[in-house]
Amino acid sequence: MTTTKTPTAADFVESVLRLQPQLAVFDCDGTLWAGDAGEDFFDWELRHNVVSAEVARWARPRYADYKAGKVSEDEMCGEMATMHRDLAESDMLRAAEQFFDANFVSRIFPEMRDLVLRLRESGCDVWAVSSTNEWVIRAAVRHFGIDAGKILAASAKVEGGRITDQLIRVPSGEGKPRAILEIIGKTPDAAFGNSRWDADMLAIAKHAFAVNPNPDLEKTAREQGWTIYQPTIIREVRG
Repeated sequence: MTTTKTPTAADFVESVLRLQPQLAVFDCDGTLWAGDAGEDFFDWELRHNVVSAEVARWARPRYADYKAGKVSEDEMCGEMATMHRDLAESDMLRAAEQFFDANFVSRIFPEMRDLVLRLRESGCDVWAVSSTNEWVIRAAVRHFGIDAGKILAASAKVEGGRITDQLIRVPSGEGKPRAILEIIGKTPDAAFGNSRWDADMLAIAKHAFAVNPNPDLEKTAREQGWTIYQPTIIREVRG
């Protein structure tokens, strides 16, 4: 299914449901909601002293280097998980829930939440795949009814209830299809993403959807004949 004209929210949801996908994978930031919860949480947790002052002193210039192109996407996303070493995971989950509920619930795209809920009701196996740390994603997908066990996100090993600096995975770029095939063991019937870091995931799906796409992904989507959808909230903001 391809389109060059953005359908209405209801038409978009129905068009996906008609495909009757058995496995659907969703990027999160920019796809299920507006904005980057991972980046915003990073700033929020430094300001709210979630991590130590020592870690904060390291983190800010490190992130500046990442924005300047001196640190890779995979490196930075991995470090934004492992920087929480020695913290209790329960405290991280509480902080992530507090952050997301206060700052991002209002940014959720209503039709994307509706789509996820209706896919799950239809029996579709729905997974969230993100390079944001898993605690933020676990806090976020509560609002979509996605099980905590259906998340592939940047994650660190937890021992005795405490986070370690042992990185498990960073699902970004090529890492997204790799994690999907390794953990789920099947190629998705439908995949949804918004940036070039999602292109590899969309490429392995039977049906690919560029939702709220950045210019680079929109270009790829048009070249590949993928469906392009702009959420209603974004269209209204852009006039």
